[in-house]
Amino acid sequence: MKKTSSAPGSGQGYNLLDVLAEQNRQTPLAELMRPKTLDDFMGQEEILGPATPLRNLIETRQLISLIFWGLPGVGKTTLARIIAHNSSARFIELSAVNSGIKELRDAVAEAQETLKLSGSTTVVFIDEIHRYSKTQQDAILPYVENGTIILMGATTENPSFQVIPALLSRVLIVRLKALGREQMKSLIKRGIVFLGKTRQKVTIAHDAIGFIADYANGDGRSALNLLETAFKCAPFYKDETGVESRLIELSLLEQLAQQNRLNYDRQGDEHYDHASAYQKSMRGGDPDAAIYWLGKMIAGGEDPRFIARRLMITASEDVGLADPQAFQLAVAAAEAVDRVGLPEGRIPLALATIYTARAAKNNSAIEAIDAALADIMHKGHNYPVPPHLRDSHYSGAKGYGHGVGYQYTHETPEQAQDFLPPELLHKRYVGEATGLSVGKNRENVSLSKPESEILQSEHNDD
Repeated sequence: MKKTSSAPGSGQGYNLLDVLAEQNRQTPLAELMRPKTLDDFMGQEEILGPATPLRNLIETRQLISLIFWGLPGVGKTTLARIIAHNSSARFIELSAVNSGIKELRDAVAEAQETLKLSGSTTVVFIDEIHRYSKTQQDAILPYVENGTIILMGATTENPSFQVIPALLSRVLIVRLKALGREQMKSLIKRGIVFLGKTRQKVTIAHDAIGFIADYANGDGRSALNLLETAFKCAPFYKDETGVESRLIELSLLEQLAQQNRLNYDRQGDEHYDHASAYQKSMRGGDPDAAIYWLGKMIAGGEDPRFIARRLMITASEDVGLADPQAFQLAVAAAEAVDRVGLPEGRIPLALATIYTARAAKNNSAIEAIDAALADIMHKGHNYPVPPHLRDSHYSGAKGYGHGVGYQYTHETPEQAQDFLPPELLHKRYVGEATGLSVGKNRENVSLSKPESEILQSEHNDD
């Protein structure tokens, strides 16, 4: 359990070995540069700008339980520390990765003791709170409810799915966004100045700064980590005046970071958000967007079988009867991916994705089956099979009236028959009102049709 209320040399549980360990610890640049005040905090203007609720809360030195939700490196832990420090609260920091109910109870006990002795409030900060089980979250709930502690948590996952409802109802969710490119460049420049003051002067080109910003992709910690690594690996350089510095060139950064970071978690929100964007792009008839989201999922290491399942769902649900070949192509792509895997499997996935996005759309299949299910499951229309439609192949079936009156359609095609239960004879699940064509392409256009002919036909339609 980490407590910010104690420090080396304070005489509170530290010995000489602790002091030596503190002196020899190689604290990362990102930790050394962690902002201590709101004035130094970068980004999040929408929630921390003048007159915003959170800004007012901080400036009036009030405390409420908060959960900060955002991607790595956007300032969740830093903001919690700033708020606690600004309110002169005791700050106990836990990580859900290596703590459990025992550590939670110890933190609560310390908070109760502090409240008795000094009247001070204790903020218990839980990093990666989404990793706590329901039992662990339940354990802290009473103390949040009765005010023994102020809870602050950090999570990269959607709290609506990862935090129990009882705890959610007692905290304010604060969504933090990834840092923009210009903000990232400003942060990197701060890091360069810091290195120059505390270690050695840095010589770096503008394109190298841009490279770090693009690599980190909105993650401030990642940007500073790459900058520090590059500093340690950079050669010495003397300018024309003889001043020595560390030379960080683009070529060095390209060797250290061979691939940009991707904000993609196959087990979290990004997994479902990207799949949603992929399907909606195909449904909306935008092949360029669909291909982009397909590429993002593949680059993020998504299971290609998951992508193929989403593709088959879209082809059947959204294209449907307007162009049944889309579903056949999606199934073929899924089979191809299963046989050849990646990277080659990206090609049939792209082929089927483009076809599905371009195809006309008709959702009558899903509307029809959902209407039938709603009747059966929610409206009580759960009727038995009419006798003439029941199985009559076994001995004695006709004695029960099964199959009696049924007309074999191939022999008497002109004979009208009822196939629905008598109570639903006038029900139409597949009718003119279902499955209207939507999207950009309301008609199927053969890909082999000359472009001039397509344009001409569109002009004539107008």
